[in-house]
Amino acid sequence: MEASLLLFTSELCAWVGPSEMEIIVIAVGTIRGQALSAAVNEYKKRLSAYSSVSVRELPEVPYRESFSESEKERVKQREGEYILRSLGKSSYVVALDPRGRELTSLEFAHHIQNLMVAGKSSVAFVIGGSLGLSQSVLERSDLRLSLSRMTFTHQIARLVLFEQLYRAFKIIRGETYHK
Repeated sequence: MEASLLLFTSELCAWVGPSEMEIIVIAVGTIRGQALSAAVNEYKKRLSAYSSVSVRELPEVPYRESFSESEKERVKQREGEYILRSLGKSSYVVALDPRGRELTSLEFAHHIQNLMVAGKSSVAFVIGGSLGLSQSVLERSDLRLSLSRMTFTHQIARLVLFEQLYRAFKIIRGETYHK
């Protein structure tokens, strides 16, 4: 019985319904650059056909490279406080973390579908600032997800996340999407 929940069938997709899940992207900082902003908005628009989508941009705490490690840690803690205040109490939280679990696009789609089947109505994806996420945010997360072993700016990470969310919903619905 449990294995049947993992199958991508039109009956299952119709049952869970595209509007039953809210996707929230909580990001420290803003997108800079018109081309990158346009690409993120395009995938956000495409994704909105499958799910409610919102973005909460939080302020970056200023710092300098000359800061000591403890000063940088305090910056992450302050940003972490902003993030934790932005999270819903019942949200399933996915922290984007370079040390997190790597998933293929198909595995990611399975994970999203399993969350829908389990009745998770709100999923928050958290993207930290240039120093990363505080320990308190990582501890609050239900999943630590790595987009790649490569390092991305938080702006590029947002674009990759939106593209992969869109791809996941296309897979779940059994719709074609180029490879």
